[in-house]
Amino acid sequence: MTSSHHLSGTDRLMEVMEREAADGCAADIYVNIQGDEPMVSAAHIDLLINGLRAPRDSIGAVQVSTLKVPASPEAAEDPNAVKVVTDRRGWALYFSRAPIPCRRDASRQATYYKHLGFYAYTAAALRQFQTLAPSPLERTEGLEQLRFLENGIPIIVIETSQDTIGVDTEEDLHRVEDYFRERGVGSRE
Repeated sequence: MTSSHHLSGTDRLMEVMEREAADGCAADIYVNIQGDEPMVSAAHIDLLINGLRAPRDSIGAVQVSTLKVPASPEAAEDPNAVKVVTDRRGWALYFSRAPIPCRRDASRQATYYKHLGFYAYTAAALRQFQTLAPSPLERTEGLEQLRFLENGIPIIVIETSQDTIGVDTEEDLHRVEDYFRERGVGSRE
């Protein structure tokens, strides 16, 4: 368990990193999976770690990786589902609780992506994050990954077809319980 005083999952992960380093168990990569994402899979974690190890273009070595899945226009309207837009190479341009991109002209189609709340970080990226003050966009959206972007630390976003149900509301909790019950996970039968 970590301190209840942390403002974000990244802050909690930094506490774990510092504790592990003090115990002589420092690592080069740290993966952040949170309790509100019970459907995380080994495939998700593999994508995150491989995203950090993949060679990239002129931006340099990848320090932060995360995941996205295609989202319907209806899902894009949900403020509990974080959306992400990327450049053509997969680098994050912005994360938002609002539907992005905004369809200014209703006759145009938009492609939406839901951000999955998993991350992999290099230890150096986490140490740098710790030195940075919460950023204006981070405070506005309530999304700590914007602190990286506002400070010029790129985030690679990897697409997966394996969606999850993040538990942000009681309705989400029931959907996750139904999902696992239908698959016989956690049943005592």
